[in-house]
Amino acid sequence: MNIYAAAILASLLIYIVVGNYAGRKIKDLDDYMVAGRNAPTILILGTLVASTISTGSFIGDTGFVYEGYTTSQIFGFVPIAVLGFTFGGLFFGRYLRRSRVHTLAEFFGNRFASSRLRMLAALTMVIGMGAYLLAVNQGVAIVVEGVADVSYTVALLVVWLGYTTFTIYGGSRGVVITDTMMFLFFTVIAFIGVGYIVSSGGGWFQVMQSLAALESQPEIISAAGRSGSGSPWASSFDLWIWAIILGTSWGIAFAISPWQSSRYLMARDEHVVMRSACLSTCILAMTWPIIYYGGAAVAATNPNIVSPENPIVWSAMNIMPPIIGALLLAGIVAAGLSSASTFLSLIGFTVSNDLIPSRSVDQRKLVRLSRIAILVTSIVVIVLASATPPAVFWITQFAGPMFAAAWGPIAFASVWSKRVTEPAAFWGMLAGLSCLITTKSLQVFGQVFFPSYLDPLLISAVLSMLTIVVVSTQTRVSDGEAKYRDELHRPPPELADLEASRKTLIWPRVTMAFGAFSILLMLVFYVRPYQIGAGLIDASHPFVTWSGETLLAISFGSIIGIGGWVADRCARRLYATGG
Repeated sequence: MNIYAAAILASLLIYIVVGNYAGRKIKDLDDYMVAGRNAPTILILGTLVASTISTGSFIGDTGFVYEGYTTSQIFGFVPIAVLGFTFGGLFFGRYLRRSRVHTLAEFFGNRFASSRLRMLAALTMVIGMGAYLLAVNQGVAIVVEGVADVSYTVALLVVWLGYTTFTIYGGSRGVVITDTMMFLFFTVIAFIGVGYIVSSGGGWFQVMQSLAALESQPEIISAAGRSGSGSPWASSFDLWIWAIILGTSWGIAFAISPWQSSRYLMARDEHVVMRSACLSTCILAMTWPIIYYGGAAVAATNPNIVSPENPIVWSAMNIMPPIIGALLLAGIVAAGLSSASTFLSLIGFTVSNDLIPSRSVDQRKLVRLSRIAILVTSIVVIVLASATPPAVFWITQFAGPMFAAAWGPIAFASVWSKRVTEPAAFWGMLAGLSCLITTKSLQVFGQVFFPSYLDPLLISAVLSMLTIVVVSTQTRVSDGEAKYRDELHRPPPELADLEASRKTLIWPRVTMAFGAFSILLMLVFYVRPYQIGAGLIDASHPFVTWSGETLLAISFGSIIGIGGWVADRCARRLYATGG
């Protein structure tokens, strides 16, 4: 066993021990499914970030930027997507927590007094999160296979056994604790690992200048990005429209998707929801660009990696000291395991709570049923992962948008609209889901070409919204639906705590400050070295000049800062009026 395999195995054993220790404190269904509804900010923050950054970020995404799409990911995707956490916590997560449900499908079913809507939402969760779990399994197995000198099948089995073991016994309590451990671990080691990648290329500024002049990939960090021959996008315009739509879809997904918004069901109170949401925005807006720049920086050292999907894995084994490389690979595996445990637990909870609910009131029997559902789910996923070829990047790009199209319109409408009805919610969700599956399938199999401004996600989301509007005009809101919505807007006792509210309102301001500071960082560490390397200015020039890269740097921080400002204004008004 080499040092890389040993590090991965050691970390895996730690998570199994911790997850199973947490499982010993489980007494009832609330403990198992929603961690007793008592998690503090650090645990909610940890599980939000850990379930977001998975092997897709370290493998699929870094391979994507290595091939020439750095700027579209960092400046088109990241700033828009991360606002989903702030807006999701403020406009959906707080109200979801007030519902006191166990799953998102249960929330939709209760909100509209509809068993068929609950069933549809549950099936959507199983399909969408199942696809994502499949991608995570494959991504982690690729890493283990590459470093442990075992077959892909053996790697899959090891990964599956690891996260399944602590998820089945530990439930949400075990998941949220191990997620936080993994988040802290892979974030720190990712920054250290990128530092070694950058050092191998001569330091940050030298790497940026080298990438700006890289002949094999001339557009790798330019504002234009890679397009044209050999690229899926015919022009820079097509690439950027795609990136913006992708960022928007993931922003909506991060706001309302089950693997994110369900974390708020575990929160101790609404202050925890808002604080963790704003912190997640800032941490991901910092961590993702570092990871992506790290993937691009590998090209300055080796622009000819045979398997470009794995630049970070290659770096860990060829650039870094063995112990650092081993820890980085263990961190990548941890990122995948955290996401896998989240998805697996939520699928299992949904199956037992919404698809085959038990009439038993015995809490121990209900917990046992949930554990059986998780085990069966994990077996199905490992069989599918073994039978299908890996496609980490493209599977994740399908799974996230599914929730944005099918759930996005109805999730926010369920909280903020007095007119949306049960038939509108059901048919709107079904229309968005069916349209996305159909159009994405036609696109993937090359049957239909959709221009970037008519992305399948956009078509599906618009169809979902139109369906909701049209059907709502033809149907009536029942008394039960209206009463349930009114109950959601009844403020909880903690909002009367003025000192706690004052502390919570600090975090939208922190988000604004982070946005302003990130503009400066991008100008100094990206725009100026790029312009020197591209020959737009010489090294003696004290300032940056106007260019597409300058515009991107300003827009990155401005989007985040404006999002923080909106959250600040809305939160002040909501807290002032009692929610």
